[in-house]
Amino acid sequence: MRWLTAVSTDVTAAAGLTIKSVHLRRISISIMPIQKAKNNRTLSVYDNEVPGLREKITRRESLSDVSEFNDLLINADLFEIVDMIPDEVADLVIADPPYNLTKDFNGMTFRARSENEYEDYLRTWLRKVCRKLKPDGSMYLCGDWKCSSSIQRVMGEEVAILNRITWQREKGRGAKSNWKNSMEDVWFGVKDPGNYHFNVDAVKIRRRVVAPYRVGGRPKDWEETGEGNFRDTCPSNFWDDISVPFWSMPENTGHPTQKPEKLYAKLILASTKEGGLVFDPFMGSGTAPVVARKLGRRFIGVEVSEEYCLWAAKRLVNADRAPSIQGYSDGVFWERNTLALQKKKQSQNR
Repeated sequence: MRWLTAVSTDVTAAAGLTIKSVHLRRISISIMPIQKAKNNRTLSVYDNEVPGLREKITRRESLSDVSEFNDLLINADLFEIVDMIPDEVADLVIADPPYNLTKDFNGMTFRARSENEYEDYLRTWLRKVCRKLKPDGSMYLCGDWKCSSSIQRVMGEEVAILNRITWQREKGRGAKSNWKNSMEDVWFGVKDPGNYHFNVDAVKIRRRVVAPYRVGGRPKDWEETGEGNFRDTCPSNFWDDISVPFWSMPENTGHPTQKPEKLYAKLILASTKEGGLVFDPFMGSGTAPVVARKLGRRFIGVEVSEEYCLWAAKRLVNADRAPSIQGYSDGVFWERNTLALQKKKQSQNR
């Protein structure tokens, strides 16, 4: 059985999404479980799991009764509840808003608009979200090539921008009359450039050493192992070691713009201490809360779609049983196609 929103007509929510419902009443439709291939590990939520997962989700109407904003999945329109979240509660904000594209999110459509209109849309929520940051807090804001300049301009009105991370998506369709779009940006900003947390040692990358350099016959800044020569290097602002979730990965969901756990793990480890709080105002299928849980951080996530919230709740249950993050082990991030080496290293450390 799948829970859907009854369709009546199009209305525009405050978040800029066109929602195909006026009454927002919920109906249920019985469907046969999707038959997946043997190795397809895409997350599914089944009918008998829904009541228990709903208990893990906070609704707008009960938010006023919350005394401590810790580890919350909030199913609500951000614009209706953002003022109910205390100011200066978060150590880190990770925001992945709709890009300036026409895209459907589970029956809610965000429509492309002019650059000025998109910047006005960003301003409708960004200032209020920034108020949730502590004085030494940090923010990461996701975008693509089309909306990246708008994000830089509007984000710069609220925080001090320190960098732009560009990460490579190896997934996506080719293009015949243009270059294939396989890059996305993550803008990094802080409330106070003189006082913020950044732990570069927590986000080092283990890379193969192609031309090993020795001093006195000994490796310099690299390790010689039976599996090869490796160096733990400081990360740059270009990341080519990220795999977009796909059907054989247990973190994969049906969300159309799901971010990889490994991507968010880097942001959270660099910009929070253990026990810090991560706020995601556009939670989607729950990557930020899930990674925060796996890394010993707290979280607040807001998402208007109940189905996405159910996915996030189930992913959190799964995270308690299996807290690993693909591409992160032994306290470092690994290059792509090194899973066998990671498993061997883990077995040696036991």
